[in-house]
Amino acid sequence: MSDGMGAMLRNKRVLIASLTGTSVEFYDFYIYATAASLVFGPLFFAAAPPATQLLFSYASLALAFFARPLGAAVFGHYGDRIGRKSTLVASLMLMGGSTLAIAFLPTYQSIGWWAPLILCILRFGQGFGLGGEWGGAALLAVENAPPGWRGRFGMFPQLGAPVGFIAANGMFLLLGAMLTEEQFISWGWRLPFLASAILVGLGLWIRLKLTETPEFSAAMAEAPPSHLPLADLLRDHLRPAIAGTFAVVACFAIFYIATAFALGYGTATLKIDREVFLGVQLGAILFMAVGIILSGWWSDIFTPRGVLIAGCLGTVPMGAIFGLAMGSGSLLAIFLILALALFLMGLVYGPLGAFLPALFPTQLRYTGASFAFNLGGIIGGALAPIVAQQLVTLKLGSFVGLYMSVAAVISLAALWRPGGPKVARERETGVEQHDAAGAGSLL
Repeated sequence: MSDGMGAMLRNKRVLIASLTGTSVEFYDFYIYATAASLVFGPLFFAAAPPATQLLFSYASLALAFFARPLGAAVFGHYGDRIGRKSTLVASLMLMGGSTLAIAFLPTYQSIGWWAPLILCILRFGQGFGLGGEWGGAALLAVENAPPGWRGRFGMFPQLGAPVGFIAANGMFLLLGAMLTEEQFISWGWRLPFLASAILVGLGLWIRLKLTETPEFSAAMAEAPPSHLPLADLLRDHLRPAIAGTFAVVACFAIFYIATAFALGYGTATLKIDREVFLGVQLGAILFMAVGIILSGWWSDIFTPRGVLIAGCLGTVPMGAIFGLAMGSGSLLAIFLILALALFLMGLVYGPLGAFLPALFPTQLRYTGASFAFNLGGIIGGALAPIVAQQLVTLKLGSFVGLYMSVAAVISLAALWRPGGPKVARERETGVEQHDAAGAGSLL
């Protein structure tokens, strides 16, 4: 087999592995978000008043965001010391095991307060596993990318988000069509969590066939790994880590308001049929996939940072009209605003696979990219459904979208560097020269 053919097959295997793994991980994450919006309130938080059950359910959803930076620190430590492959396998197993256990968890009616406690522990396990997943998948893709292809390679793990969402919501939509409401609430909601075991097995089978990335292998041959990657990151690369953290705030805010909050608001407040609203969201999520694909190409034509800025600029006015469009109750208006929001989500999410690793040297990339991405998730995503639901409770639903606008402004502040030098332009386009000063000038 020629070297060119071998490289093509290796690249194909890497891209499939990065896409499959993140699709499985995000499927696990989203079936929890969907169940939290639909059934977890009365099933696990029955002791609370009906008006606050959904709020407590969203709070359990937010718990994983606080676990993700811890997972990023632990998995990043081993990913930068022993390699990307083994760490990715471990993160997938933790995430999958936590998800599968939820399928067998008794409800509050059976074991009382133990039910929400165990649910929160398992949700923490989900977040801990996902904290190590994204950074490793992004590095798996971009560290195998040919020069000038990092944006397009980096978009493949990002596509796992819409693929996982479609699989998760599609499963709930199918169950809604096949089961009665009583059957769904009694046991049907458990089936998507059971199905995760099959998907995790597929992801493990694909990832175990991979080899280590060439950039990491070359870095290990040049110098020994860091003993404490997180300590080195905070000491020597704090400014780019902070910049990367705030750069991702917009994507999390958009996604969790346009998905988790919108689903709960549409079914509980607007009284739209659950299957109808899930269908609307499934159609709208396709625009996110389009945005991610376009962002990968644009990132290689321009820069990942430039595409992120464009997406944030578009998010500011979109957020101003989001609440009004949702509050109209019109399915057409709701579909259009969700489609626009998720398309912009693609633009502020797709380039992150190339952008965040470019801020850090190879031996600290797993820790740096993972830590920034997941810490930004707390700011942008953890509180988004809670704040939005509270605004609805206070009869201020028209202001919900402003949360996204503010998040976009925060990300713009981290990305906008008037007159500053290029941010690791060489690494973004595939030339291995780290420019710490350029990355630090993000702030």
